[in-house]
Amino acid sequence: MMTDRGHREAGRPRRIVIVGGGITGLATAYRLQAIARDRAEPLDIIVLEREARLGGKIQTEHVGGFTIEAGPDIFLARKPRGLGLCRELGIDDRIQPTNPDCRGSYIQRNGALYRLPEGLSGLIPTRLGPMVRSPLLSPWGKLRMALDWILPARSGDADESVADFVSRRLGKEVYEQLVEPLLGGIYGAGGHALSLKATFPHLRELERAHGSLLRGLMAKQTAQPVPLRYSAFVTMKGGMGELIARLAAQLTDVRLCTDQPVSAISKKGKGYRVLIDGDKTIEADAIVVTTPAYVAGRLVEAVDIQLADELRAIPYGSTATLSVAFNMADVPRPLDAYGYLIPRSEAKPVRACTWTSTKIPGRAPEGMALIRVFLGRTDSEEILEQNDGALLATALAELKATLGITAIPLFRRIFRWPRSMPQYVLGHPERLERITQYLKAHPGLFIAGSAYRGVGIPDCIEDGENAAQQTLAFLFMDRAPSFATPM
Repeated sequence: MMTDRGHREAGRPRRIVIVGGGITGLATAYRLQAIARDRAEPLDIIVLEREARLGGKIQTEHVGGFTIEAGPDIFLARKPRGLGLCRELGIDDRIQPTNPDCRGSYIQRNGALYRLPEGLSGLIPTRLGPMVRSPLLSPWGKLRMALDWILPARSGDADESVADFVSRRLGKEVYEQLVEPLLGGIYGAGGHALSLKATFPHLRELERAHGSLLRGLMAKQTAQPVPLRYSAFVTMKGGMGELIARLAAQLTDVRLCTDQPVSAISKKGKGYRVLIDGDKTIEADAIVVTTPAYVAGRLVEAVDIQLADELRAIPYGSTATLSVAFNMADVPRPLDAYGYLIPRSEAKPVRACTWTSTKIPGRAPEGMALIRVFLGRTDSEEILEQNDGALLATALAELKATLGITAIPLFRRIFRWPRSMPQYVLGHPERLERITQYLKAHPGLFIAGSAYRGVGIPDCIEDGENAAQQTLAFLFMDRAPSFATPM
């Protein structure tokens, strides 16, 4: 058994172990490195990743002129730490907006595609004109939505599901036809279990402040016009893998250790001991766990069983994505938007279809189309147990029925992501409070990642950076340092 001891001897740098080499773990390491350099604090920073590569769900492949994403392909520009980290890394010139000439998406209804009305802000319509003209809503559905202007705000501060909130303010039809498929694109789930406080707390705040959700959104847009340098969503010119590659290249003061599966974490004096691959140990002054919550729960079981149970109780959804390429001549329908979303009411295993080559210019050679199909919902994940041939058949059947494509794909790439999408269900904010209280009993142990305060790439970056600041505040509390995150 290989054991690493003695790192706390006089003159030795403080050691921080980061478990998980995805975007959260790498952002944590980068912030630790930056602050340590700025303050001339010697640190021994180690990232332990179980897979052979870094990046977690961010993975880009290049095949014959196509750029294929295994996981996320864009991130939200208005959340500052995505673009902010790119600027710090010196790759802001590599930022690419989504296609401004074919923006928008469709919603599928009874097998046909209808334009998603313009003016949706945070899932909620802010322009009545497009909603009134949309065939996605019945006359009664449009009238019910307009009642939001006169319905009183709900009193109290109790949480409610996203589905209940939207249905209460705008009607069940708006929820089922517009909001539910958008939620499926973010969480892979419907909104009946999702906590409003944990996912879209600003909507409740607008209702309370303005009495009407629509009035609140319109007032906010009028009072705070924000010029955008980019589109609402952006990516990297060579795929999201560029961000991971640049991060890893700049972590020159960090030991990046792949193929190192962590088995358990335990207390060791005033620090911690990490068991790797069942027979190697390493000791640390502080640990940041950035794995999925259910993995984190297993790892910290020996430290605190109650903390472990809370982490394991955070539910996850699974998904699979299938990217297929065609000659554009074999695609009968114009790919004139970013793709389409499929409501749960359509009762299909496919929940969305992205027209990647339209959405992001340069992702396919001239005259070629790249299409990405998303399969699986949180309550119908059995499809992910099917073999690749069955998944391909399901995807191609959807493309034939909706887009009229009958050609054999030039190639296909399938990526399975079991238990990959954390679900912020009712009770999530209270669970986070309990997790925070349990962690206070274990100084030097920190948790970060998509399971807690946001599922997007900028959210994960910010959560990792906050964990880095908390870690250094703990290690150097006697010197009361100030650790500011640049914007």
